[in-house]
Amino acid sequence: MHYIVLDLEWNQSPRGKAGKRTGMPFEIIEIGAVKLDGEMRTVEVFNEVIKPAVYRQLHYKTKEILHMDIQELEKARKFQDVIGDFFKWCGDDYIMCTWGSMDLTELQRNLAFFKVENPMGKPLLYYDVQKLFSLLYEDGKSRRSLKDAVEYLEIEEDIPFHRAFDDTLYTVKIMQRMDLDAVRKYVSVDYFRLPDKKEEEIYIVFDRYAKYVSRVFAAREKAMADKGAVSTKCYRCGRALRKRIRWFPVNGKTYLCLAFCPEHGYMKGKLRLKKAESGGVFVVKTLKLISESDAEAIQMKRLEMLKKRKESKAGKPVSDSMSPQALRASSALRSDAQPRSSLPLK
Repeated sequence: MHYIVLDLEWNQSPRGKAGKRTGMPFEIIEIGAVKLDGEMRTVEVFNEVIKPAVYRQLHYKTKEILHMDIQELEKARKFQDVIGDFFKWCGDDYIMCTWGSMDLTELQRNLAFFKVENPMGKPLLYYDVQKLFSLLYEDGKSRRSLKDAVEYLEIEEDIPFHRAFDDTLYTVKIMQRMDLDAVRKYVSVDYFRLPDKKEEEIYIVFDRYAKYVSRVFAAREKAMADKGAVSTKCYRCGRALRKRIRWFPVNGKTYLCLAFCPEHGYMKGKLRLKKAESGGVFVVKTLKLISESDAEAIQMKRLEMLKKRKESKAGKPVSDSMSPQALRASSALRSDAQPRSSLPLK
């Protein structure tokens, strides 16, 4: 299997939202890619600019960042021809690697807009090198820019940033410094093409957590009523878990819950509702085993949200002080030696 390290540059309407085409917010104007073997050695490279067909003038930010002019692009080949050669170059056995999550989404948007067959897998699993960098060197949550990561690893900055092929070369240098075996299991899931039916829904178990991606629902109410979307199962033993705290909203798109496994302890559920490209919503749910103090924090968060909702309905300002109920719940959780009775069943 090969690693295809990919970076794209794109243009957008110079007139802002007024000139934006439906289904094509960003038009790809450059592809840079490096093919690596299993030892992280360069096998081949691909680098080509693309003639724009939708946005025929460059947005001022595009010109400023890429130092590119429209005359250079007008001499290039059209997207359909370039992308066809690119996928032939990729071969049959590869996994995409990108810095961040946007490139593959925009690539697939361009494929759909120009009615080019999408040859990538479904579900599309890939390596988000930005995320892997954070898992290896930081907290797993923060996301450094490519330039910051290059500086962190003290990689020589011998070429400019912000052109597709140059950024790809820097990403390759980072990957060659990384212990990929330590994070190889942490593949990312692209959400552009979602499961069409329940049998195709995605469930991946990692060392630290499990991830579920649902099919598309017509509305959030449908999603939150689906048993598969809201269920909690221990990813260590497979046991279906009863919730100690049912799903509650943190904001309009994110929900939390708390469950308990008799064998492995507390489990945090995080559910995010996302808009699908074709309309409707889908669910991205993560389940993670946590400590008792983390479980206490979820209880405090729930009480905080209940208080905010109550005060909002009453037209009162939300207080930052902890309520007596919250203090009692916190004390009960800390003092209970048996975690299974620390939190009320809901």
